[in-house]
Amino acid sequence: MRNKFADVFYELGRDDPKLCIVVADISPAGSIGKFRTEFPQRFINTGVAEQIMIGMCAGMAQRGLRPFAYTIATFTLYRPFEFVRDDLCYQELPVTIVGIGGGVTYSTLGGTHHAQEDIGVATAIPNMSVIAPCDPAEAEMATRWCATQTRGPVYLRLGKAGEPVLTDKAADPWRFGKLRYIERGEDVCILAYGPIMGLAVEIADRFRQRGDSVSIVSAHTVKPLDEEGIVDALRRHGRMVVIEETAPIGSLGPRIKAIAYDAGARCRVDSFSLRDEFIHHYGSHAELLAAHGLDAARIGHALGLS
Repeated sequence: MRNKFADVFYELGRDDPKLCIVVADISPAGSIGKFRTEFPQRFINTGVAEQIMIGMCAGMAQRGLRPFAYTIATFTLYRPFEFVRDDLCYQELPVTIVGIGGGVTYSTLGGTHHAQEDIGVATAIPNMSVIAPCDPAEAEMATRWCATQTRGPVYLRLGKAGEPVLTDKAADPWRFGKLRYIERGEDVCILAYGPIMGLAVEIADRFRQRGDSVSIVSAHTVKPLDEEGIVDALRRHGRMVVIEETAPIGSLGPRIKAIAYDAGARCRVDSFSLRDEFIHHYGSHAELLAAHGLDAARIGHALGLS
């Protein structure tokens, strides 16, 4: 996802002189390096000064530029939180905050680099939109949308590297603010966002092996959430499974359960997320997810599929 974002941003930046990128002490990956070389006046590295990164983006947006703030997710959102809230969201400025490695992607670097509360934090701020693509193809579409949108600040949550393309045969196109059906079924709806969609696909396969017809849905726009689409999915399926790589408080699972209650839906809703704790486990991304209980075997057992 990170490389796809870089490639698309470079392509768009060649045609749009208003596109700029501001980073905070991070090496430019992929085509961002080419962007820095070709357009040095539109690439700024503030160093270890994330507050300056956000404040500078706010000033640039007020002068008519289209800045993207780009660094590791914890440092793009947590450290400069007051600046994100007051400089960007309070003033509804069209700045895209790109958080690389959402969730526990940086599995070997410890809790300081785990953005496990970022969805709850970002969605709580008024005027903030939140987009979490599930694969490089969605990352491309989200980047293109962010480069031209005027509604206000966006938190674009990306994986780090190596994510497979899952949506090349998707039933629906990508549209901001709308659920996207990757596959359509009738019995079970599995809903996810971000790179953990790969795990959702595994769980879908287990349901199919049992004989169930399964929908796989990308909730790539976490805010504003497509509540109408959620209600429709709840009414069309007998069971919904929500899988997300974020802390349970402020996550999508409880929100969908509240929507189901308000709509009087009879659909059963099961939700799985990271645990509400810092887990001192160091290893691969998959190993850290498993330590949080997010693996096919444990989720399958909880759903009665084992």
